[in-house]
Amino acid sequence: MSNASAILSPSERLRTYASFVRFEHTLFSLPLLVAGSFSAPGPPLPTSRWLLIAVAAVGARTAALALNRLIDRELDALNPRTRVRELPAGRMKLAEATALLAGSTAAYLVACALLGAWYLRVSWIPLAVFVGYPYLKRVTPLCHFGVGAALALAPLAGYAAAHPDLGAPGAALALAGFALCWVAGFDIIYATLDESFDRAHGLHSMVVWLGRRRALAVSAGLHVLGFPLLLAAAVLAGGARIHAIGNWPSWVPLGIGLSAGAVATLLFFEVKWAANVDLAFFKANVAVGFAALALMLFARVPGGF
Repeated sequence: MSNASAILSPSERLRTYASFVRFEHTLFSLPLLVAGSFSAPGPPLPTSRWLLIAVAAVGARTAALALNRLIDRELDALNPRTRVRELPAGRMKLAEATALLAGSTAAYLVACALLGAWYLRVSWIPLAVFVGYPYLKRVTPLCHFGVGAALALAPLAGYAAAHPDLGAPGAALALAGFALCWVAGFDIIYATLDESFDRAHGLHSMVVWLGRRRALAVSAGLHVLGFPLLLAAAVLAGGARIHAIGNWPSWVPLGIGLSAGAVATLLFFEVKWAANVDLAFFKANVAVGFAALALMLFARVPGGF
């Protein structure tokens, strides 16, 4: 195992790094970040600022996943489901993972500094959440809300980066509430995969605490609670304008209805398909964020809410 990482080709090494931080999971947070940036009135952002926001977002997301993998590497080595991950399987060295964490954190901090001094001063908050939430399952069944809090920061970060005056934060706060409920709910579904392992090793989750049936009922309740928060975000953002799209009032009601309906349908099927985690978590779930982003964009077109 110790030599496994040394025999990979450069392309395989790149794939290993991307797999290590689950780069595809950026699809959960990126739409929320963009939605947050469009949640309040404001002029169009220059391309340079969008690039800085993108670097900060990818850097923060990469740092979060790297921290999670480093903190949980011993547990991952014991769990039959996770022992194939890069660190316990030996496809990545500890030094490589640490270097990736350092590089992504540095990219995030530099982007924050270039966005403005205030952003650098508050940059520690997401990092503190990222460090803290992997430990929560060791102490509390409410650990799912730690993951939810980490993703709830995405719309708040997008809003703050696009609106330095921090005016009209209501829609971004409602979006954050939606993200908290949605992500905590699907993390409960994901925890069903490790129910036996968590019980055997004294780890905490809603599934261990309440049993699978009741835990999934909590997950469904969180999804039900999250949907009106998303609608509230769209209503609160409705007085703004999207300068780049233009005036398409005839499309707005249809767009709002379809995107809101898509979110509601996806959340419903995510709960309905909870027994099939691959279908509920990795397929239906990815589309929720993009449907939520579409709702926010349509709400901002003249003639929306």
